[in-house]
Amino acid sequence: MIGDGGRLGRRAGRAKGRAGRFGLNVFAFIVIVCSIFPVYWMVNMSFTPPNQIISRNPSFLPFDFTWKNYVTAWTREAAPGQTDFPHALVSSLTVGLAVVVVGAIIAFLASIAIARFAFRGRYVFIVSVLVVQMVPGEAMMFTIYNMIDDWRLMNTLIGLFIVHLASVVPFTIWTLRGFVRGVPAELEEAAQIDGCSKAQAFWKVTFPLLAPGLVATGIFAFIQSWNEFLMALLLLKGYNLTLPPWLNSFQSATEATNWGAVMAGSTLIALPVVIFFLFVQGRMVGGLVSGAVKG
Repeated sequence: MIGDGGRLGRRAGRAKGRAGRFGLNVFAFIVIVCSIFPVYWMVNMSFTPPNQIISRNPSFLPFDFTWKNYVTAWTREAAPGQTDFPHALVSSLTVGLAVVVVGAIIAFLASIAIARFAFRGRYVFIVSVLVVQMVPGEAMMFTIYNMIDDWRLMNTLIGLFIVHLASVVPFTIWTLRGFVRGVPAELEEAAQIDGCSKAQAFWKVTFPLLAPGLVATGIFAFIQSWNEFLMALLLLKGYNLTLPPWLNSFQSATEATNWGAVMAGSTLIALPVVIFFLFVQGRMVGGLVSGAVKG
């Protein structure tokens, strides 16, 4: 009797565990669907004729498939004589890639100094980095505008690059500091015992282990610069617009919004970020595996 009761209890426990896992799987599936559906709807609307987008009975599939929205998005100027999509794409890529490269160099050197060296004011600097990251950019909007105007960098990609770099570097330093602290300094000491110089030990042992952190922070920096709207709208105009303020030009007070072109433009803006992430993700995973083997 006792044995039968124990088996029944174990069966009930396994059944409860399966029911719990099933419930978690259902919940996860619902979350994934809710996350993916807006992206799917954006792509679906980008292939739908404009006269069918605003309808009481929307179609979940673009049965009347059309490329017209993409042609309109690709060729439309933000305003007469202003930038179009290809030029806005070049501007966004220029600023975003420059922020990634320069921000990674500055943050990497700063995180090494914070994590590996003891100096006066070290903790004050660390707290200052965190506090600066907590201040919203909108609170400094007028100050930033006046500074860029005083430096004669209004309506230039260099001015926007400086603003984006300043917003990205604090978080990048804070994140890379955790990666640097996670790499034991004893690895460099062991490499020096084996005959490496201090510089060789760092570049051959420590740097490969920090590469995944650089990639992760680079992805964050690129996405933040790519999607930034307010400062780009504030500092740029005309031919130098980046993609987010260019897309804002589709909404006009004098004419109806072409939602098909808006959805097509949004899809075109999202594609480079997705491609960049997919391209870098494999290298990030490869760097993690390589670092684990070397460690």
